[in-house]
Amino acid sequence: DASVLSKFRTRLVEHGLEEQVFTAMLTVLTGNGLIAASGRQRTDSTHVISAVRDLNRLEVAGESVRACLETLSVAAPDWLATAIDVGEWAHRYGPRIDSWRLPASQAKRDRLAQVYGADAVMLLRAVFAGEAPVWLAELPAVQTLRIMLVQNYLITTDSRGREVIRRREADTDGLPPARSRITSPYDTDTRWAAKGDDLFWNGYKVHLTETCDHDTERGTTSDHDGQSGPRPAPNLIVNVATTAATVPDVKATTGIHQQLHDRQLLPAEHYLDSGYPSADTIATAATRYGVTMVTPALLDQSAQARARTGYDKTCFTIDFDTRQVTCPQGQTNTCWSPAIQRGTEVIVIKFAGTTCGPCPTRTQCTTAKRGGRQLTFYPRDLHHALMAARTRQASDSWQDKYKLRAGVEGTINQALDITGIRHARYRGLAKTRLQHVFSAIALNLVRLHAWWTEHPLPAARTSNLQRLDHALAA
Repeated sequence: DASVLSKFRTRLVEHGLEEQVFTAMLTVLTGNGLIAASGRQRTDSTHVISAVRDLNRLEVAGESVRACLETLSVAAPDWLATAIDVGEWAHRYGPRIDSWRLPASQAKRDRLAQVYGADAVMLLRAVFAGEAPVWLAELPAVQTLRIMLVQNYLITTDSRGREVIRRREADTDGLPPARSRITSPYDTDTRWAAKGDDLFWNGYKVHLTETCDHDTERGTTSDHDGQSGPRPAPNLIVNVATTAATVPDVKATTGIHQQLHDRQLLPAEHYLDSGYPSADTIATAATRYGVTMVTPALLDQSAQARARTGYDKTCFTIDFDTRQVTCPQGQTNTCWSPAIQRGTEVIVIKFAGTTCGPCPTRTQCTTAKRGGRQLTFYPRDLHHALMAARTRQASDSWQDKYKLRAGVEGTINQALDITGIRHARYRGLAKTRLQHVFSAIALNLVRLHAWWTEHPLPAARTSNLQRLDHALAA
């Protein structure tokens, strides 16, 4: 029965064993010299669509009430029959909310939203009432309904003292950030996220890290001319990281390095796209993990740097010991203020208005109408790490070296074709991570089979005929 495998997967994630097989595979491969630390690795991410239906805010509200009612109907049917009018509520919440068409007019939709909110309040008050069984409040569906109510509704009183339950409006009342907003009562981990202007999905994100030491010799093989020569090692996946869809790549960078450190498989060079680096991640990778991130560091986004005229940050000389910044005209700052901006330590530098006002190059330095130039720098270590990364990536040799990263795009495509990694098969972050780990195992087995049987390494992009062959073999 399908429930057997479901319970098996549940036991795995509850005991933290979802990576047990993957870890065993990496241990064997390390012992046989097929993978090792201090090499070259590359990482990329892709979006993962959740296994639950996409719901709008109105549908989430109604379906959360329905999901709670379904749970209570099984857990405490006798109590529920005394708490609500079962006949009326069964008519409203019997079928799935998204199985019938919502009202077309905004007025009717607002009225329906009020009904869902009022029903949620009534049901929760009944559950938390003194005469209700205490354990009802601990049911996950009840907790989900509470969170939905807080995130989507406001309970106020009007001028006559009457209770008013209304839906939150983003412009006037505010909504929780996307990273914490529930989008389905059946998967409380899935989140809506966007990438660019054309990608908008509800689900997760997966990061795959693979080896790319193409020049490493792992035995020999014969080429087309019958000559014996070195055979390149297979590129193998050494780490899988699954996150919520709202977690940006830069927030996953240090976590990936920590996972590789725990596996004792940290690379010497790590190739990533521009979504992963920041001054903090570059410095942390180098100082804490001994990893050089080969990745395009974000350039100065100031108006002067974008226009490529005038004085950008590189034109100023910084002395962190004396806390002094000197401008191109030889003037020094009057203010050095450590601060926190968006959770990151920075240093805000200000020049006096009396200094910048009469300066003959003021128009090349600042667009401020009054006052002097203001700059924001990272602390010493982060500043030097970012400047060094920007200097390296300006060279032609670095550009040629960075081309190695592009190969991971084929790995993402292979994972999509063979394992369907972009669609979650299970609900919840933990089980989705389990799926991705076993997908990585499958990809490694496919690649190892090709290498062990001395077939040329196939292209990462899989043809329709190859996909059919994999399906028949399975």
